[in-house]
Amino acid sequence: MKDVLIVGAGPVGLMLACELRLAGARPIVLEKRAEPGELPKANGLGGQIVELLDHRGLLERFSAGSPFAWRAPGFPFGGVPLRFAGIDDIPLRLLLIQQPQLERLLAERARELGAEIRRGCEVRALAQDEEGVTLDTSQGPIRARYAVGCDGAGSLVRDQAGIAFPGGTDDEGLLIGHFTAGPEVFAALEAAGLQQGWNRRPHGRVLFTSLREGVLIAGVREGRASGYDPVSLADFQAAVRRVLGRDLPLGEPIWLSRTAAQARLAERYRAGRVFLAGDAAHLFPAGGSALNAGMTDAANLAWKLAGRLRGRVTDEVLDTYESERRAVGERTLLQTRAQAAIDRAEGEAGEALRALLTEVFAFEAPARHLATLLHDAGVRYPSPPDAHPLVGRFVPDLALHGGTRVAELMHEARPVLLDLGGGATVEADWVRVIKATCADPPADTLLIRPDGYVAWAGADGAEEAAERWFGGSAVRASRV
Repeated sequence: MKDVLIVGAGPVGLMLACELRLAGARPIVLEKRAEPGELPKANGLGGQIVELLDHRGLLERFSAGSPFAWRAPGFPFGGVPLRFAGIDDIPLRLLLIQQPQLERLLAERARELGAEIRRGCEVRALAQDEEGVTLDTSQGPIRARYAVGCDGAGSLVRDQAGIAFPGGTDDEGLLIGHFTAGPEVFAALEAAGLQQGWNRRPHGRVLFTSLREGVLIAGVREGRASGYDPVSLADFQAAVRRVLGRDLPLGEPIWLSRTAAQARLAERYRAGRVFLAGDAAHLFPAGGSALNAGMTDAANLAWKLAGRLRGRVTDEVLDTYESERRAVGERTLLQTRAQAAIDRAEGEAGEALRALLTEVFAFEAPARHLATLLHDAGVRYPSPPDAHPLVGRFVPDLALHGGTRVAELMHEARPVLLDLGGGATVEADWVRVIKATCADPPADTLLIRPDGYVAWAGADGAEEAAERWFGGSAVRASRV
């Protein structure tokens, strides 16, 4: 019997495959598309996932050729600009990378680690029992101990597992497209008085922006969603004309699509031996958060699922995937619904709201708070009442004496006991013990989970925390 079947070879499914292999599990990724997708549905990563790529030693590889990577200089929140210049230690990280390139790099990494990816394999039905899950696919039945639905908004895995997906679909449709555009196109847009970003008019809104030289990103929002894909260039030009009252050059289309935003959250992230991650578990009505939430879902689930397969962790630990990540989904849904409401507000009332929020967001405290929401939903995982403030938080990237950073200790995706002078030790299978020093240590000792979260911090209690989270009986010690 196989270990884990992952349905969907998008960024979340591929990230999950990488993380499972690092943790010692044997995943198979099933993807109904015969070839990788080429549509740049997303133009980058924003949030904690950028730090997690750094933890895996992948940030340099993934940022090669990117026009921007690391600390965000600003971010649009519901059409209102957030600017972080002059504010120290803003947590939000950005990496501009188009989705096809992201998927190619993740697939390369998954294969390097030994994961199997089966393309052209469509899942048609799911059944589970006490021992495992059976998927009926176009390549025949496949059975495994667990299955994870990373198959998007219309998830068959979610439906077959009987998990409800309450929420709603926005009445307002969006046409979005990328165009090959020369300088004359951008000059014409400027001459027409159109700004970078959304341009509001009585009959809708038109977006013009660019993240790469020679490529125009354009979007049109108007009234109720209508029509279906495929979208033609004539359809797009007609929508621009209806909103702006004039024709504008757009260049040659690279891809065009029509969509409507949804706000949904799965009632459960687990049903027996079936789990959900990414868009199969949550859909957000404003952009910029979906990949961050989904790919960090994968990092949270992988080590727990692999640990359960190998007898290292209890089912109670595996259950924390839902309790921890659904809380992140709830908070992300809250802030993206707020963004959508701010963006949709029309007329003088809408302009007044955005003008006032622009003033408010210029202050450090609200800018910092919103940056935290965008970065990791501002959620602290459940912790004992008397726990150190770092417990349940993502570990800070401390600079250790000798030139090592904490992020460099996490490349293997193993638990780490970082002894910063407290003399603590544990006996737990696969926990790596590191003795190090740093300036102003936040605690005597940190017990760090594979997903980068602090499981325990302090002078006493490392053994109990390690036993609860990781079990086992062997330790590998190192010194940096």
